[in-house]
Amino acid sequence: MGEDNTSGERKPKKLARVSAAVLLGVGLVAVLVGCLVAWSNANASIGWFAYAPLSNQLFSGSGMAFVSQGTQIGLAIAVTGLLVLAFWAGLRIGRRAGTKNQ
Repeated sequence: MGEDNTSGERKPKKLARVSAAVLLGVGLVAVLVGCLVAWSNANASIGWFAYAPLSNQLFSGSGMAFVSQGTQIGLAIAVTGLLVLAFWAGLRIGRRAGTKNQ
């Protein structure tokens, strides 16, 4: 028994539940938006040439992959969303484990 004859078990507040749901939503939206941005910029054309006068060989850029800035931004947003989801999962597991041990 805790103070005022109440049980020692802590119940999550309603605000904490709402913020956890918002955190989940923000994480999912960030992952989806990041993937969409990265996918939509996947076929960006890049103009590039090389000049090597002393090698006497033709440079062929086949097999090289260039990642555009839009794709990089999209992937960064998706990774940030995944980090938010990992934080949410840890928070959720920690709350569950904390209520069982008390």
